Amino acid sequence: MKELLYHFIWFGVFFVIIFIVYFFLLRFKVKQKNYQSFGEMNYLIRKFHLDVTKMSYWKVIIPISFINAFIISFVATFVMMISMSMIWQLLCGFVLLMALIYSIYEIYGRHLQKKYGKDDIK
Repeated sequence: MKELLYHFIWFGVFFVIIFIVYFFLLRFKVKQKNYQSFGEMNYLIRKFHLDVTKMSYWKVIIPISFINAFIISFVATFVMMISMSMIWQLLCGFVLLMALIYSIYEIYGRHLQKKYGKDDIK
């Protein structure tokens, strides 16, 4: 039980630190109007055909920061819980990281498509 509590505490610490750092990094990019280096949004705009004129970059900073912080924190905590050799931990972490990135960004992209999708493309 103590070990599970220990991992939950580490998850919370990782999550808060990564969320704050990533939020301020994205906020700085939006303030500088440096949208080309905003990789997650460029990916979502191209894949889900989002209308940039309807959408505000300020409104997507918090969800993207939350998603990235959750993914990184969850994978780091999960890998720390596995008691295997380092190679297997890295392999499991990489597979889990790719699966979470694809699935969570797919869900968020579909949400944005309903909200900010272009009308002429299905």
